[in-house]
Amino acid sequence: MQRIRLRYTKRGRLRFTSHRDFQRAFERALRRAEVPMAYSAGFTPHPKVSYANAAPTGTGSEAEYLEIALTAARDPQKLRELLDESLPTGLDIVDAVEARTSGLADRLTASVWEMRLPGVDPAEADRAVAAFVAADTVEVQRLMKNGVRTFDARSAVVHLETLDPQADRPTDQPCAILRLVVRHVTPAVRPDDVLSGLRAVADLAPPVPAGVTRLAQGLFDEETGAVTDPLAPDREAAEALTTADVTATAKAPA
Repeated sequence: MQRIRLRYTKRGRLRFTSHRDFQRAFERALRRAEVPMAYSAGFTPHPKVSYANAAPTGTGSEAEYLEIALTAARDPQKLRELLDESLPTGLDIVDAVEARTSGLADRLTASVWEMRLPGVDPAEADRAVAAFVAADTVEVQRLMKNGVRTFDARSAVVHLETLDPQADRPTDQPCAILRLVVRHVTPAVRPDDVLSGLRAVADLAPPVPAGVTRLAQGLFDEETGAVTDPLAPDREAAEALTTADVTATAKAPA
């Protein structure tokens, strides 16, 4: 009867939850909030939940997306509040819209990431970024299900820059901050792959693990270079429908 699209976060220590951990927590939240879920058919019915491009375990995120199917209509914002109250702090439901368009997954074509590199001097990071951006290809390796695979990490990165760390640096220790926009390609190029590429081209090796957060995820705009909100088309469709209903009511005879 109704499909709802949700944006949720992975913050703080909850960034270490795996995708399966989140699935279990979310299904418990659905039961606690008494959401009228639609279920699949067969011997082992399960809630109809579609997850889209989950962030790797260990990375934070402000922009994870999923879609649920309901058997009865609910107000998206009230549903968001109920689900948010039923999830642990750090797994926060921050946006909800009724699905009025198709192809949510097709609108997730790029991500904006931030990488914090404690112990790395910003000037050193600048040099590494310049070397990475200037390279035509940067080959890296990653262990996958079928063994070690070598692939190009450079072609998927459409933007990479260092930010001024002075504004929010918590200590006097050096800390470089990188902002990057990465296309979703196959095989997926993850922030740790870009970090491996920086090590390959400029010998950049942070002394401690990087802190990685996905800031945004959506459709990549070729003209502006921005990553757009994937839920915007649903909001626009809802607004257009509301406007049409108001206009029809105003024109109706008394």
